[in-house]
Amino acid sequence: MSAYRVVQWATGTIGTRSLRAVVEHPQLSLAGVHVHTAAKVGLDAGELCGPDAVTGVTATRDIEHIIGLGADCVLYMPLVCDLDEVCRLLESGANIVTTRGEFHHPGSMDPDVRKRVEAACERGGTSIHSTGSSPGFITEAVPLVLTSIARRVERVAIDEYADLSQRPSPELLFGVMGFGVAPAEFAEERLSRARTSFGPSLRLVADALSLPLDSLEASGELATARRHVRIAAGELAAGTVAAQRLTVCGKREGRTLLRFRATWYCTADLVPAWDLWDTGWHVTVDGDAPLDVGIRLPVPLERMAEVSPSYTANRAVNAVPFVCAAEPGIRTTVDLPQITATLS
Repeated sequence: MSAYRVVQWATGTIGTRSLRAVVEHPQLSLAGVHVHTAAKVGLDAGELCGPDAVTGVTATRDIEHIIGLGADCVLYMPLVCDLDEVCRLLESGANIVTTRGEFHHPGSMDPDVRKRVEAACERGGTSIHSTGSSPGFITEAVPLVLTSIARRVERVAIDEYADLSQRPSPELLFGVMGFGVAPAEFAEERLSRARTSFGPSLRLVADALSLPLDSLEASGELATARRHVRIAAGELAAGTVAAQRLTVCGKREGRTLLRFRATWYCTADLVPAWDLWDTGWHVTVDGDAPLDVGIRLPVPLERMAEVSPSYTANRAVNAVPFVCAAEPGIRTTVDLPQITATLS
């Protein structure tokens, strides 16, 4: 079969890794690269993602140029989702795989937004799919596989742990995530964002199990640094936020059926003291086929920032052929076949 022609949209941390994977993929052909930074315009894709060979594909900020390429799929990975861009791409005949979280569960979307996206898919004969490592792999693919050997499920609990002490990203840790401030200054809405970030995945899994949720409840906790600590991103003063735990619970008939909890920390020396795990995931299934599964990322902390983007980018790249073959519309993990990697 001929290679799928793919556009990489955005070349941040995840997008750069995705771009590299497309260049090296045996069944994908890089058709174009869309960037947001003027300084990247005109650069060869190889300069942006680091392969040895020059690709001959240069970066652009012109959406009309991208649409004119007639690509099979766009790997859409900007920091902010632009609905106008998404619909233009879908209407043009380009399928979309995105690490944006807006499309995990159509039923959780704003009805007007959903209708607009579905109409664009219909006009273009295209589909769009949200995926990644979390949400995506750990909140959808893994629990669906684990519950496939059960006939009765009482509870599925997913714990995510990330030691961020060696992540050299001050803008992410201090600017986006809010570490390093006094607890009273920590924005309250940050602690409930798990509802919108991970709640749709829980609803998707519950629907797939024919156990739809009645509600979602979100909460959060903070812990502070016991003493001054230096991390790769900068310094945390004693008494400032050094760990955060976000929880979303999917409720059915008055009890928690599904729970996702993310614990992100910059030091283990916390007030109050928290039980912490290695970077990775811990999943338990309670029911007639109980399971306790640990997935650790066996990467030294000093290399985690280098390696971890692959977990998100690779799943999106591997999904391209399946999304291109799907029926038009917003396609979820449940709609698509199991994502299988084609390795070189």
